[in-house]
Amino acid sequence: MSALPTSEAEAPLPARARVALRAALALLVPLARWLVHNGVTYSSFAPALKTVFVEAARRELAGSGGKQTDSALSVLSGVQRRDIRQLDDDALAAAQPRTPSIASQVFTRWYTDAALRTTRDEPMALPKSGAAPSFDALARELSSDVHPRTLLSEMQRLGLVRVDGDTVHLQSQAFVPQRGFDETVEIFAANASDHLAAAAHNLRTDGEKFLEHSVYASGVSPRSAQALAGLARKLWRPAFQQMARDATKAYQQDQRNGDGSMRMRFGVYYYAEPLPIDGTEPHAPVLARQRPRARKPAPPAARKTRAR
Repeated sequence: MSALPTSEAEAPLPARARVALRAALALLVPLARWLVHNGVTYSSFAPALKTVFVEAARRELAGSGGKQTDSALSVLSGVQRRDIRQLDDDALAAAQPRTPSIASQVFTRWYTDAALRTTRDEPMALPKSGAAPSFDALARELSSDVHPRTLLSEMQRLGLVRVDGDTVHLQSQAFVPQRGFDETVEIFAANASDHLAAAAHNLRTDGEKFLEHSVYASGVSPRSAQALAGLARKLWRPAFQQMARDATKAYQQDQRNGDGSMRMRFGVYYYAEPLPIDGTEPHAPVLARQRPRARKPAPPAARKTRAR
């Protein structure tokens, strides 16, 4: 039996494409679970993929220097030309990576800037207004479009700051919005998208690779999984602070030099869940009717795509 279903109208996929599709289905399982949980069905998701495939085709043509005609986009993406013409700019813009919000930028600078930390290496409380260091000065340094008072209200709404009279205190140790589904989902999409982009890039080139490593183990106890989750947070905190500080310095210098043509993201993740009884990989979709073979728990092992 064929591992991947095909309709009579579809030509069989080349071997490389079949391998890529198989991997994509495994990647989509946790996403599909999240979509179903939030009321998004297949009938809603499938048509929306046209926008994603057209945007991917645009970037592929831009990277190769090809002309971005409707015909070229149709051939590359598989989306019919009449559907491409109906896609508006807003739909295509939704597939683009977003710049971190001003609230996120202010939080990161405040949390990591040595000039804004106390002798105990904690973020200092800032006066609302006045010369630096103050919240107004920090806000105006990062944005001339959003008034500091508006930004302060937004950060209060997100639960990131607490106002005590004329003093503003940083509340959180990580930029995780406490309110608002939109803000939480935006961060999820940006982080997961760039993680996947790094891994996909490493598969596409024999040149320089992005950092994309992980450590995997199965057969640990719930207590050990919880302890390792705490260790992951502990290891991440100094890495976050150092990268944010150096990235801020690099940004300031590059802006002075007029060279700001790149963007970057550095992250880490930790995940744990119960092992399935049948021993199958929890995110692997069923592609063929075959009895899964039980697998022995795996000891810790490094998994990586080559990186430099």
